[in-house]
Amino acid sequence: MSLFSRIKNVIAADLHELLDEKEKKNPIAMLNQYLRQCEQETEKVRQFIERQYLLKEEFLREYHHAKQLADKRQKQAEIASKAGETELFEFAAQEHTQYEERAAQLKHSYENVQQHLMELEKKYEEMKHKLKDMHIRRMELMGRENLAHAHYRINQVLDANRYSSKSVPVFSDIESYLERLEQQVHSSYYRNTIDARIAQLEKQLETENNH
Repeated sequence: MSLFSRIKNVIAADLHELLDEKEKKNPIAMLNQYLRQCEQETEKVRQFIERQYLLKEEFLREYHHAKQLADKRQKQAEIASKAGETELFEFAAQEHTQYEERAAQLKHSYENVQQHLMELEKKYEEMKHKLKDMHIRRMELMGRENLAHAHYRINQVLDANRYSSKSVPVFSDIESYLERLEQQVHSSYYRNTIDARIAQLEKQLETENNH
């Protein structure tokens, strides 16, 4: 195996691994991408069908044109024959034959195009139904995904083990903070009360001394 082939295989393996990881992380996103690709392919088929319709109409126009010319040359050959114009008769007869052969070929091509068009339209309708089914399936999967995420969030809150392991330390920290805050408030209040009482006592002693 050449160096280029080995590098190519390594890159392909890494890419597949990356896609697998991406699909595991967000499978709905991968499904949406797949549906977009399917929609693009369905649109391409619709465009093919439109071109096939145009081709069918073109074959039909060319067939009618060739048929008209064949009928015209046939009448001209009959007139030339009655008039004894041998050379003109042979030319008109030869032209009639060529136009008849061309008309027959065009008619055959027209019928083939029409048959293939019917087959394409049938496959196109199947693709549209399949695409619609996939869209409905995606909606169902999105609903299931939403429920799964919702239940996961609910269980995070209601699960006793998660509650005891995560929430209790948080509440303990809050309670410790409140206790410290209450102690500071009480201590500040007590100090203010003592200061006020001492100040009042000092005023009383001064008044008594003055008397």
